[in-house]
Amino acid sequence: MKIFILSMTLCLSGTAAFAQEQAKQTEPAKPATKAQQLNNEKEELKAEYELILQKQKNKLAELEIELNRLGAENKLSTEKQQAELRQIKAEIEKFSTQNKLAEEKLKVMTAAQNEELAKISIENRLAAEINRKALLEISKQIEKLKLENELKMEKNKQEDLALAREKAEMDIELKRMELKERRLKYEKAELDARMDKLNSDLVLRTKKEEWKKESNTEPFYLDKPFQSGQLVISDRRVSLNGPILRETADYVTERIHYFNNISTAPIFMVIDYSPGGSVMSGYRIVKAMQASKAPVHVVVKSFAASMAAIITTLADKSYVYPNAVLLHHQMSTINWGNMTQMKEQLELAREWERRLMDPVSKKLGMDKESFRKKMYEKNSDGDWEEFGDKAVDYKWATTVVDRIEETGFVKNPDYDNPYPSKPLRLDLEEKLNEKGERYAVLPRLEPFDFYFIYNPDKYYK
Repeated sequence: MKIFILSMTLCLSGTAAFAQEQAKQTEPAKPATKAQQLNNEKEELKAEYELILQKQKNKLAELEIELNRLGAENKLSTEKQQAELRQIKAEIEKFSTQNKLAEEKLKVMTAAQNEELAKISIENRLAAEINRKALLEISKQIEKLKLENELKMEKNKQEDLALAREKAEMDIELKRMELKERRLKYEKAELDARMDKLNSDLVLRTKKEEWKKESNTEPFYLDKPFQSGQLVISDRRVSLNGPILRETADYVTERIHYFNNISTAPIFMVIDYSPGGSVMSGYRIVKAMQASKAPVHVVVKSFAASMAAIITTLADKSYVYPNAVLLHHQMSTINWGNMTQMKEQLELAREWERRLMDPVSKKLGMDKESFRKKMYEKNSDGDWEEFGDKAVDYKWATTVVDRIEETGFVKNPDYDNPYPSKPLRLDLEEKLNEKGERYAVLPRLEPFDFYFIYNPDKYYK
C-alpha cells in the first residue's frame, strides 16, 4: 500500500514538472542567441528524458503493485487449496473407514454365500447325476423310438409301393378313359360337323326360299311419278275396293295419315273395282285427301262408280287406264216413314247432293243442273259411264295412263303378304231370293247417311 502511495506521489510530481515545462514553452518567445538556443534544446531534452524516466518509474511501480497483488492472490489461493486438501483428506479417511467396514461386512456375507455356494454345488452334482440317469432313460427311449420309426418307415414303404401300384393302375385307367373321351369327342365332332352341314344346307335352302319370296328390289319414290305415259307406284299405296263403308273409310284415312307422318312423297289410292257406297264414309276419304300434305294420286284400273267416281274426280291427280270405266249418276236411296219424315229425308238427301255434286260440277266446268241433264242425255237411267280416255276428256280424271309399274310389291304374293296396305275387302254375305236371284245385304247406315252406289240389277239390298 505504501508502494502504491509513493508511486502516486512520483507520478503527480512528474506531471507538475511537465506542466511547468509546457508553460515555459508556451510563454512568448524572446529573441535568443545561439547559445541560449542550444541551452534551451538541452533543457528540453533533459525534460523529455526526465519525463520518460518518470514514465518508466511509474510503469515499474505499477508492475510492482500488480506483482504484489498477484502474490497476495496466490497466497490466498494456496491457503484455500490447503484447506480443500485437508477436507479431501478427511473425506478420504472417512471413505477408507467406510470401505474397511464394507469389506468386513462383505467378508461376513461372502462366508455365508460360500456356504450357500458349497450347498448349491453339492445340489448341482446331485442334479447332474439325476440328469445323467434321466438322459440314459431318454437315450433308451430314443433308441426305442428310432427302432419303431424304422419299422414304421418300412411299413410306409410297403404302403407307398401299394399306393404307387394303385396310382399307376388309376393312371392307366384314366388314360383309357381320356382316350375313350377323345374318341367320343371326335365322333361327336364328326356328328356336329355333319349336323352343321345339314343345318347349313337347310339354312341355305331357307335363304333361297326367302330370296325367292322377295323381288330384292327397293320401291321407287318419285316426286313426279308419271312420265312418258308410265305411272310408277311406290309402297305408299292404299287400296279402295268394294262398297265404301265406315270400315273402308277407317282403313283408307288411317293409311293416308300414317304416310303423311312419314314423309310428303306421293300417296297412291288404287281403285280396282268399287261401285261406290256411303256418302259419309266417302266424304271422309275426300277430306283426308284434301288435308294431306303429301299429294294423293287416285288410280282407277277397272271400275269406279258413284262415290268412288266422285273421289276420283275431286282428286288433284287421277289416272285411269284407257279401258277403265267411270260412272256418274244421281244419288239414290230408299226412304220410309210418314210424309213429313220422307220430306225431311229428301231435303237431307238434296243437301248431300249439293255438297258432293257442286264441287264435281264446278271441276267439270258446268253447273249441277247441266251435269244432271248430261247424265240423262247419255243414258235413260241417268247412269253416265265413260271409258277412261273419254272420262279424261270430260275432266272426270286428269290423265290416261298406258303402263303402271307397281314397285311397292316386293314380296311374292303366293306367300304370306306383309304388305302394309293389303287391300281391304268387306265380303258381304250373298243370298238367294224366292226367284233364285242372288243379292247381298248392305250394312245398316249411320243416321243422316245415304248410299251413293251403282246398283243397276238391284244386287245390293
